[in-house]
Amino acid sequence: MALTIADLVEHAVDAFPERLAVCCEDQELTYAELEARANRLAHFLAARGIGVGDHVGMFAVNSVEAILTLVAVYKLRAVVVNVNYRYVADEVRYLLRDADVKVLVHDAALAGVVATVRPDVPTLRGLVVIGAEPGDHDGEGDTWSFEGALAGESGERDFGPRSGDDHYMIYTGGTTGYPKGVIWRHEDVWRTLGGGIDFFTGTPLTGEWAQSEYGRQTGGMVRMCLAPLIHGNAQWAAFMAFFTGDTVVLLPHFDPHQVWRVVERRKVNVIVLIGDAMGRPIVEALAEGGYDTSSVFAVSTSAALFSPAVQAEFAARLPNAMITESIGSSETGFAGIGVLSAESRRREGPRVTPGPDTVVLDENDRPVQPGEIGRLARGGYVPIGYYKDPVKTAAMFVEVDGTRYVLPGDFARLEEDGTLTLLGRGNTCVNTGGEKVYPEEVEAVLKGHPDILDALVIGLADERLGQSVAALIQPRPGHSLDHADVDAHLRRHLAGYKVPRTVWTVDSIGRLPSGKPNYGWAREYAAGHDPEGLTATSGTDR
Repeated sequence: MALTIADLVEHAVDAFPERLAVCCEDQELTYAELEARANRLAHFLAARGIGVGDHVGMFAVNSVEAILTLVAVYKLRAVVVNVNYRYVADEVRYLLRDADVKVLVHDAALAGVVATVRPDVPTLRGLVVIGAEPGDHDGEGDTWSFEGALAGESGERDFGPRSGDDHYMIYTGGTTGYPKGVIWRHEDVWRTLGGGIDFFTGTPLTGEWAQSEYGRQTGGMVRMCLAPLIHGNAQWAAFMAFFTGDTVVLLPHFDPHQVWRVVERRKVNVIVLIGDAMGRPIVEALAEGGYDTSSVFAVSTSAALFSPAVQAEFAARLPNAMITESIGSSETGFAGIGVLSAESRRREGPRVTPGPDTVVLDENDRPVQPGEIGRLARGGYVPIGYYKDPVKTAAMFVEVDGTRYVLPGDFARLEEDGTLTLLGRGNTCVNTGGEKVYPEEVEAVLKGHPDILDALVIGLADERLGQSVAALIQPRPGHSLDHADVDAHLRRHLAGYKVPRTVWTVDSIGRLPSGKPNYGWAREYAAGHDPEGLTATSGTDR
């Protein structure tokens, strides 16, 4: 039984060739057109040596071409490497080198960053440029326009059998510093994120044609994926739609009012997004607008959750829609789901029905009793580990009574009725609008500024983003801080969402006797003192 991303997409192609598969602005492809163009790109990549297990980077905003890249690479049993388009040169250089990327598909607007880092990535043997004019540099220095790459290639499907053991990988900022690639088998990630197990009942699907058969029964739905396709949230929202023959609607850039204009135009049924960072702006735009939302019957958030206020606003504005929030991570996949309503109220984290093999473990790696708090863990279909990092891979897993569990670092309470209340991460990672920021990375850049001696970075509660990045900075003796200069320094080395929005200048950074950062001290200081500096960046980096 073939259980790979490409096979499952191809089943829908064969069942619904004339259905609309994907649209972004005015560009549209039917399933037959998606198939032919993805096959051409796959043949182009294969002619340049891309095959089983090879890594192809995707450094782009949402587009039809980005979708084609995802499908084409998996047709070859190769692996897509997601490269965040917000990254600056230092971050892109690190990721491409760490991931051993051989071909990079990137937007023309990002060519400057690519040119800067390419000499430092020895594995990189070719570039495909989305948005470049056909013929522009085609073949020069192994650089091709996207359309030039497709020209003259076969649109036939002749790639041979695939295996459920083929690899899928998603790079995540995670909780341990630099981005790292989480590797999954295709069958395992399909079972956890792609609908291979029913999210509500936990029942496994019976076979590889179950989803395309479901699409035959529904007649096809329209699903809007608001997050960038370099994020697992959007990738799996799109894949699930393709597996069932639905239409995927993309926006190249997030614009709250454009969301509703496109919902009206495309008669969107399901909106998939990331927490308050997207939810608050679009629900406020809906309140301003008078848009027709009669087609919408579901709104789903994952990767970051709705605050109670945003949850209530969605329930009020879309009274006939099911609103759900899912918990999980790149390391666990789906771990639980909750249905929200206007009556839902919570003081802590989300309360969800756990997914299959989701448990809560105590400090001795034993399941907790109802009412107790422990670490969220997931068994069953789990990832292989981190790419090229056996040490972090070993730390990610625990074995309990012969079952291997993955631990994402979240804490949860097991309730009397078997549901789980997610209480938050037990580490210092800052989750801002679904993007993860590791404090030590930002601290290292801060301490590279000539006027800064020491720094700690923490997360602050933020109504829109869930958390925002904040910093406590100790200047060098005899130096004062120019906040504009510090901001410029940070932006030369970090993506904008990692730049602290709030800053405190302190006489001395609190550290533990071991010399390790004292984040408890940092949070207490921030709570008791008025901030200064860098707050003008708020709202400019999403």
